Amino acid sequence: MGKKILIIGGTGFLGYHLAKKCLKKKWNVTSISTNKPSKIRFLPKVKYLVFDITQKKFFNKKIKNNFDYVVNLGGYVNHKDKLKTFKSHYNGSKNLIDFFLKRKIRSFLQIGSSVEYGNSKSPQNEKICYNVNNLKSTYGKAKLLATNYLLKKYKLNNFPGNIIRFYLVYGPKQDFNRFIPIIIKGCLKNDDFPCSSGTQRRDFLYIDDAVEGILKCIQTKNLKGEIFNIGSGKPKKIKNIINLINNKINLGNPLFGKVKMRIDEIKNLYPNISKAKKRINWSPKVEFEVGIIKTINYYKKYFQNT
Repeated sequence: MGKKILIIGGTGFLGYHLAKKCLKKKWNVTSISTNKPSKIRFLPKVKYLVFDITQKKFFNKKIKNNFDYVVNLGGYVNHKDKLKTFKSHYNGSKNLIDFFLKRKIRSFLQIGSSVEYGNSKSPQNEKICYNVNNLKSTYGKAKLLATNYLLKKYKLNNFPGNIIRFYLVYGPKQDFNRFIPIIIKGCLKNDDFPCSSGTQRRDFLYIDDAVEGILKCIQTKNLKGEIFNIGSGKPKKIKNIINLINNKINLGNPLFGKVKMRIDEIKNLYPNISKAKKRINWSPKVEFEVGIIKTINYYKKYFQNT
């Protein structure tokens, strides 16, 4: 009999790919989001629930089934609205944890973020305990508070919760407000597009590897109260990535140095992934150039059909 998984944020980029993979495994998939899925991310066999997880009153009305696994990918994407960002990423997570604390589930996975490490030096490892008051972004504070709340419930109530901290995940069907889709679009449209000097180094992980990290984490037995970095562990210079995409498409003109880097921008941001390799037997499989080609090919077809 197939497992039952609840994906909060199942209509988003990561949620869609996770749901698709779970359906292939013959699992029963339910999604919670504030909006219905877009046409390109609709999966016929997924049960879509539409409500706001910051509103406790909806939980008992909407969530009727029991689940083996709960994965929280939810949260407001536009971080300019600070109040909405905080409520969705902290209050929403807290509501979910409190709700499932009273129900029998095998695993609850909170999707955190690399920003929870603040300006800690890379390669960042899970032992770093950053003070939430020192984090500058509302998003970072909300994510770290959610992590701390889950760990507290693990210690007090033996709650079967874990946290994954992703770095930069990319791949087909990602929105155009993310770095790699922006560059691919600029090249495919043959535009002149402004960029920073590109001297920063960042960690990029293909979507299939990210999904596999989630599945390994929720299916590993007797795993509770742990944090895992999920990334490639191989940082790449932003300028090199832009040039690679530009060369593969052979169109577009990146204008380096036209976008000023923030004064507080971290130059090098990448994880130590040895814990994930050891504890959940996960490691990235898709080489960066292979993932980029798959992603470019998807967007080529996308623009041909729109």
